[in-house]
Amino acid sequence: MQRFVAAVFKHETNTFSPVSTPISTFGRVSASKGPVEGQNAIEAYKGTNNAMAAYIDIAEGTELVCPIAAYASPSSPVQDDAFEHCAEAICDSVRKGCDALFLDLHGAMVTDRYDDGEGELLRRIRAIAPDLPIAVALDFHSNLSSVMIDNATVIAGYCTYPHTDRYETGARAGRALLRALRGEVTPVMSWHSLPMLTHMNRQTPAEQPMKDIMDRAMAAEAEGDVLNASIFGGFPLADIPHVGLAAVVVSDGDRSGADRMVYDLLHTAWDRRAEFVYEVEPVQRSLDYAASLSGGPIILADHGENCGAGGSQDVMDVLQAVMEAGLEDVAAGPFCDPESVAQMIDAGVDAWVELQLGGKTDTPAMKMKGTPLSVSGTVRRITDGRFRVTGPMGTGSQIDIGRTAVLDTGKIEIVVSEERFEPMDTGCFTHAGIDPSRKKYVLIKSRQHFRAGLEPIAKHIVMVSGPGCCTSDYSLFPWEKLRRPIYPLDPDTESTLPSQS
Repeated sequence: MQRFVAAVFKHETNTFSPVSTPISTFGRVSASKGPVEGQNAIEAYKGTNNAMAAYIDIAEGTELVCPIAAYASPSSPVQDDAFEHCAEAICDSVRKGCDALFLDLHGAMVTDRYDDGEGELLRRIRAIAPDLPIAVALDFHSNLSSVMIDNATVIAGYCTYPHTDRYETGARAGRALLRALRGEVTPVMSWHSLPMLTHMNRQTPAEQPMKDIMDRAMAAEAEGDVLNASIFGGFPLADIPHVGLAAVVVSDGDRSGADRMVYDLLHTAWDRRAEFVYEVEPVQRSLDYAASLSGGPIILADHGENCGAGGSQDVMDVLQAVMEAGLEDVAAGPFCDPESVAQMIDAGVDAWVELQLGGKTDTPAMKMKGTPLSVSGTVRRITDGRFRVTGPMGTGSQIDIGRTAVLDTGKIEIVVSEERFEPMDTGCFTHAGIDPSRKKYVLIKSRQHFRAGLEPIAKHIVMVSGPGCCTSDYSLFPWEKLRRPIYPLDPDTESTLPSQS
């Protein structure tokens, strides 16, 4: 019987985030305080919309070993002890011998010591097992590196943003590796990364300028021209040298054809580089526009402090602006503030409380001092913060946002939780007794993933450029390690694409 090893080790690192990343944060899907191992890991992921779930299905009939499943929400660089714990668990399983390794990674992990967490992990694995077939599923926001390419056999990335094809991405990577194991194909990888610091509000493959680029890659794979073809928008909030929009094509022994495809795809992206830039506008202008709209729900997406990209989820500027604008019938949140949650729980349901909400976290990289917002109202509900995702992104995953309470100010119902959560699923509201589909306004902290669960109920969507470590104004970041020149910070940047005959 073949012995397969499959593992999850995922983190999207915002190097400007004020939120720490110890080992205890790596239980995002399993709703545990830290990683899970063995059968517990398999049970946490089986039947969910995750690459690991595809690996579990692919491994049916084999001996499947899952040394660790560790997945943390985006935040600051991973602490050294957390990285070493997870990396060693995977490496130790490989040392014990296996026929193939299936990894569910992110591709944008930075640690205290390493700018390229995934590259370092793969380098260690390859040093242990030079000939081991390795399949890697990566997030669309990977910052692809040569070390990752040199030490993997097959790489496939999400084709969607919001990331609704996580399972299928694992299946794509896994199927290609199985064919290699059977001797049917000989995977070779071609890749390139452009010096483009794209804006995440302009990356989604659901729309131009990315749509037809991704469509061409997916069509080539679907038609069997290549084994895998992936485009990566990159994660721009990382002060590291290898940030950029990238492509990787896995072909069956023919690198020349794959090289041409990479060139063609990235040449188109480079020609459209100005279209990947998102222009911010003042918060008040966005709210004035929202107030002019009829019907609802109107989604107000504060993307400058999105915890799904490393935000602390307690910057209160946009909520304050909503209150000052006099907007009514609003659901807002979740905001992360354990102190306020404890105060509401102590007071109890139906109690009147006055809170200093949020503003507990400073963001030194952005020179931002945490400023609480004075709010008062009635405690409407208290929950354990647990729910299961029913929407298309991470379907079936168990979520735990910690103890959660709802404050009703009369005009706004505010969801406050102990843990951070990007509202990519309506469960963060419905589990607390709020039906967002019946609200005039829904204020959330998200950039794109909210579209998975909330876009179907939205009458209008208004993007709000609030302050924070996820801002689209890249001039505000204190870049030090970023490769330069890079577009659009350096408008005269030249393409690094090789010439093609």
